[in-house]
Amino acid sequence: MRRRHLLALAAALPLPALAQPAAARPIRFVPQANLASLDPIWTTATVTRNHAYMVYDTLFGVDAGFRPQPQMAEGATTEEDGRRVTITLRPGLRFHDGEAVRARDAVASIRRWMKRSPFGQKAETLTEELTAADDRRIVFRLKRPFPLLLAGLGSPSSPVCFVMPERIAATDAFQQIREAIGSGPYRFKAEEFVSGSLAAYEKFEGYVPTPGGTPSLIAGPKQVHIPRVEWRIITDPATAAAALQSGEVDWFEEPAPELQQLLRRNRAIAVEKLDERAVWNLLRFNHLHPPFDDPAMRRALLPAIQQRDFSMAIVGPDPADWVEDVGIFTPGTPLANTAGLELLLGPRSLDRARALLKEAGYTNQPVRLIGPTDIMTPTALTQVTADLLRRLEMNLDLVLADWGTVVQRRASREPLERGGWSLFCTGFQGFDTASPAGHFPLRGNGAGAWPGWPSIPKLEELRDAWFEAPDIATERAIAEEMQRVAMTELPFIPLGGYYANTALRRELRGRISGFPIFWNLQRG
Repeated sequence: MRRRHLLALAAALPLPALAQPAAARPIRFVPQANLASLDPIWTTATVTRNHAYMVYDTLFGVDAGFRPQPQMAEGATTEEDGRRVTITLRPGLRFHDGEAVRARDAVASIRRWMKRSPFGQKAETLTEELTAADDRRIVFRLKRPFPLLLAGLGSPSSPVCFVMPERIAATDAFQQIREAIGSGPYRFKAEEFVSGSLAAYEKFEGYVPTPGGTPSLIAGPKQVHIPRVEWRIITDPATAAAALQSGEVDWFEEPAPELQQLLRRNRAIAVEKLDERAVWNLLRFNHLHPPFDDPAMRRALLPAIQQRDFSMAIVGPDPADWVEDVGIFTPGTPLANTAGLELLLGPRSLDRARALLKEAGYTNQPVRLIGPTDIMTPTALTQVTADLLRRLEMNLDLVLADWGTVVQRRASREPLERGGWSLFCTGFQGFDTASPAGHFPLRGNGAGAWPGWPSIPKLEELRDAWFEAPDIATERAIAEEMQRVAMTELPFIPLGGYYANTALRRELRGRISGFPIFWNLQRG
């Protein structure tokens, strides 16, 4: 290992407490990125969502089959032909500050979630009234039946409907909260938090797991066997891999392909799929400002996009590790299709793309691509995109920073001359983009949309129709039409998919597939 890696490792990590009993030793985890924001409603950053599942709980949780199961809820009843839904909280729930969890906390949390979540926004349009009938009962009065309501409240797609204390949940959904107080299995140690270095969590002794079910994705009992978890922010991948090999850390969320080969040779380390569903990648346009406020300018890039180039930059050349010919939905899921993908899947031609740019009126206007240096997937996607734009002879301004800065910057709606942006790349876990319900890059609701802010009324009409679909055949037909519209208007360009691997010490057992989940983990 190079000397600078040794110095970085020495600075980042304490000496191992080898004399501690196995169950008492903390899990030391290297996340994919720095925890730049603590607010899982304000940002869709995956690292913040993963942090939030440590700290908060949800009324329902979906299992691996996307079926909602009670979590904080004792259950739900439906009356008045489906237009009145009452959710009852389990008794004895408490927040980390000792306060009881009451229905009004859940109501305030749901209302904030509705402002930012695609699923929540749909639920809000169908909700006539949302109230706390008493301390334990949450009542929805709906304009018409909404059978997917409980699935939405339990969806793991960001933003997730986490329950917070009312005083915190009352914060404007477009302003960041600064406290992380929930009722989940772990308590966030705010006094130890150092952004860019350490986030620590300890078992919440007041947490009572749901009494029924089997652990599956985010459903079932959340049993805490290891009382402390430490997230160690190590931005140099080689340093993180060395720490995993030496036992200084227990889990490295997202090692690069070349490091995975090294780690597989260590018998004490398991390299395995983080999730059985592929990660879905995209190139996002800013629809507010030139040049990509013009759909013809966006479409001009399509003949130059080769999805495999993007996937191979992340996971290497083995086709078993990536998927191409990918549309707007997660590959391998029921709604995935190839409708409208002709310009994306036809012959690739830089010359054709240059000609289309000229026809669309491109005359060397600046194009600002923002991207990170410290998180594998968007870093690789950004570098491939930058190379492509240069080969297309576009006037590229490539701005690289840490992922937290990128997340903050992409929220800006300012034009380029005031620090704005034109494009960015990122990826989503498969459950986020498997259907229109939680697929926020697919929204076309203008100012209320995810950064990029496309206004595409037809997409919104089709999304509403999808929610009303009586069967899977109708859902699939609507999904195909949504893809045709999306590939014409281009809120984004799909960049293919890949299977994410994670690496952890073999002594950790009981890991739940999906994302970094720490409940139910045990040593030995």
